[in-house]
Amino acid sequence: MGLFDFAKDMGKKLFDSEDDAPSSIKDSLSSDNPGISDLDVAYAGGKVSLSGKAASAEAMEKAVLMAGNVQGVTDVDVSSLDAPAPEAGVLYYTVKSGDSLSKIAKEYLGDAMAYTKIFEANREVIKDADLIYPGQKIRIPGANTTTA
Repeated sequence: MGLFDFAKDMGKKLFDSEDDAPSSIKDSLSSDNPGISDLDVAYAGGKVSLSGKAASAEAMEKAVLMAGNVQGVTDVDVSSLDAPAPEAGVLYYTVKSGDSLSKIAKEYLGDAMAYTKIFEANREVIKDADLIYPGQKIRIPGANTTTA
């Protein structure tokens, strides 16, 4: 695991200047901490670097999405984050125009009603199951990667 890419102009606006970015992103991650201890955040030119210790692969994945789905962020680097190996069957998906969680669930989990699994797995970045946006990156645990 190393570098994850994101759409720079999408996501929640957390900071106005590059100087404010590290503390704003760290505050956001800390307020809804997915399981990262000794968290440190660096930011330069759109790239967020996370360091610390992740309690699980899921915690690392959630921290990546929380940091990456911020306006102005293009990449998230976790090479300095101590984390267990990623879980098999987790797919990162970039929301497209016309997508809904049920449509994504039907395609990758085989059941439109399984959208709640996707919603629960992304609570830190999706506050309302009906409010996802193109360019937003989410994780789909248990995804059928043969359709990806």
